[in-house]
Amino acid sequence: MDLATFERLLAPEGQELLAEVAERAGIESDLGLGTRLRKTHPGDLVAAAVTQNHLRGKAATKLGSDAAHLYFTHDALEQATRRRVADHRAQRLAESGVSGVVDLGCGIGADLVAFARAGLRVRGIEQDPVRAAIARANLAALGLDGTIETGDATQATLAPDETAFADPARRTGRGRVFGTADLQPPWPWVRELLRGRAVAKVMPGLAHADVPAGVEAEWVSDGGDLVECCLWGTAFARTRRRATLLPSGATLSLRDEPAVVGGVGAYLYEPDDAVIRAGVVAELAAELGGWLLDPHIAYVSADRGDVTPLGRRFRVEGELPFREKPLKAALQQRRIGTLTVKKRGVQVVPEELVKRLRLTGPHSATIVMTRVDGVGRAFLVEPLRG
Repeated sequence: MDLATFERLLAPEGQELLAEVAERAGIESDLGLGTRLRKTHPGDLVAAAVTQNHLRGKAATKLGSDAAHLYFTHDALEQATRRRVADHRAQRLAESGVSGVVDLGCGIGADLVAFARAGLRVRGIEQDPVRAAIARANLAALGLDGTIETGDATQATLAPDETAFADPARRTGRGRVFGTADLQPPWPWVRELLRGRAVAKVMPGLAHADVPAGVEAEWVSDGGDLVECCLWGTAFARTRRRATLLPSGATLSLRDEPAVVGGVGAYLYEPDDAVIRAGVVAELAAELGGWLLDPHIAYVSADRGDVTPLGRRFRVEGELPFREKPLKAALQQRRIGTLTVKKRGVQVVPEELVKRLRLTGPHSATIVMTRVDGVGRAFLVEPLRG
């Protein structure tokens, strides 16, 4: 979609067409609907309306009810921040006393929306004219104030009372980027921003060694999905590393707890991926009055069964043989037919193991296969709620 087509989509004819597409979606096929509408409307405008309706449906999982009123491109929607995550970041900035934010490379404006809703003064800079126009339209669609400029974000000048936010692109023509070398704008520019009043959203796989000195790295999961690492510049850093889980808002900061190691107690905990990536598994163990099974494996064990949003909880029902043949016999004796295998630190492929076991029986079970004191062991566990 080019800029002229998007501007026509915002005009009365385009809005009427978009409303008709939304009304008829699910009743007529996209092909049939498009063919019919092209008899009375320009083909490129029909294609834009059908695409927008499709993207709005896809965006609902990220942006909730807002999605039905917003505009997107395929690539920009992929990079757009989930609403709960954007709201969390915006609220923390507001609580830090920030009054204005400049989104350097604002895309379609998902983060700008969250900043504006948090009561912050917002300004977006976007090099792509189509995305800039979409961001402007999205703020207007939700009745939010803000200005959008088309230009090079790396050349922007910030006022003394403005905080910078950057979300460098993590996709190239070759696909998704997993390291800092291919980020755009470039990583050195992001690092320089973070020396002051700035926040940056980067990939959740960011290595600890890549976190600049004096910057806080916050790994965020939403609904159990690890979605990003947020880097808080030196003006906002409270700790070196942190894990935050949404929607609960539970958070755990690095305290350099010693890694206490022990055997298997009455309960096992599987930490959330944000806890693991932030390297605060030992801190979780300390909070639960527990310990690690191995200094290099992210399982926590404890004798008390505290409920925590920071990890999944299992009651240990007993130990099973680790080797495959006696394991199968033990499961057959219990008449297990449906098996869930969870593993860490051992050379086991759960799906392949389940196939080889060829279990039949009326009962289901969950087993944990891991390493304790350097030795592979298996445990029958019961997943617990909470």
